[in-house]
Amino acid sequence: MKLKELADKFANELTPLYDQEEAKAIFLLIIEHYLKLNRSSYNFKKEEELADGDIKLLQLTLNQLKTGKPIQYILGETLFYGLPFKVNEAILIPRPETEELVAWVIEKIKDSESKTLTENHQQLTILDIGTGSGCIAISLKKNLSGADVTALDISSKALAIAKENAVLNDVEVSFIEQDILNTQYSILNTQYAILVSNPPYITETEKTQMHENVLANEPHLALFVSNEKPLIFYEAIADFALKNLTNNGLLFFEINEYLGNETVQMLVDKGFNNIELRKDMQGKDRMICCNFTT
Repeated sequence: MKLKELADKFANELTPLYDQEEAKAIFLLIIEHYLKLNRSSYNFKKEEELADGDIKLLQLTLNQLKTGKPIQYILGETLFYGLPFKVNEAILIPRPETEELVAWVIEKIKDSESKTLTENHQQLTILDIGTGSGCIAISLKKNLSGADVTALDISSKALAIAKENAVLNDVEVSFIEQDILNTQYSILNTQYAILVSNPPYITETEKTQMHENVLANEPHLALFVSNEKPLIFYEAIADFALKNLTNNGLLFFEINEYLGNETVQMLVDKGFNNIELRKDMQGKDRMICCNFTT
């Protein structure tokens, strides 16, 4: 079988789950991972016959994809903010909108107006709450090498992967296993200049709008909240920030696109200042930044 024939097979058999462009992109990811062929190499070699072993390997991958298993879990890796990350079913697959959040944090920190974040030339301290794969914390450390970055998660399995990703990307990040909903503030008595979080925010009602491969494969612990308390994590993190954020420190959230106004009002009620609601590249309310002045 020729490489092009196999590409067509992927496109045809993945049609129920993905459109043609998505299927093609997935195929290119697979051959780059397993056959070390990039897009240019594929165009050059697409008429070549594949070895039997390669055909079997790629067919096995296709069979897994047809069950709805995300390609990132099959390959065991993904890219986030230009960096490699190991992923498995214990953690949420990093999303492009979270890359936008990371870019915003870096932009704010590097802004000249943010020099007040490190009063008396103290080291910049950052805490990522609900770190999952570690993508936010590790990307921030990679781009802000002088910062002291800590990452917190309730899942020991997620933290194990996050620690591997820190080693993979050659950065030092401190990791804490803790439930932010039941945190004893005395355990985390460090004052942080930056708090950032992409907590669970999808309501049970929104499940029906989600792709089946997400529902069947990604950890619900990292995705869903009840309809009755959709802001439960945001409220807990905001309360934590009131005790653990430095004067003029910044709090960043990735948020539910349908709950932007409610999240802003919650922060207003708790006394946060300079609340900015930002849309992502798709025009959805997706991020919030605010500060707190004692």
